[in-house]
Amino acid sequence: MALLCMCLVGPGTALASDDNDHERARQAMVRGDVLPLKRVMERLDTLRPGGNILEVELEQHGGRWVYEIKQLEPGGQIVKIKLNAKTGDLLEVKERKR
Repeated sequence: MALLCMCLVGPGTALASDDNDHERARQAMVRGDVLPLKRVMERLDTLRPGGNILEVELEQHGGRWVYEIKQLEPGGQIVKIKLNAKTGDLLEVKERKR
């Protein structure tokens, strides 16, 4: 399974190479604002079983952390799934148009 985890803070701004942003994401996890990626992947497997994760991004939207995950579904469809990073609750699923 290919997995790329990029930490993003702020809408549309890639900050994965900035050590400060990695530290902010780590501190968010320590505070309990963000679930560990392993738990998020387990949660995703119960919500949408059988898929292969292609990409994972951690973003902050309006003060709330969100995991954005691109997944290849068993039927070949690529979907973008947003999960609340604190609770693992499903926020949105968008299917990619073919």
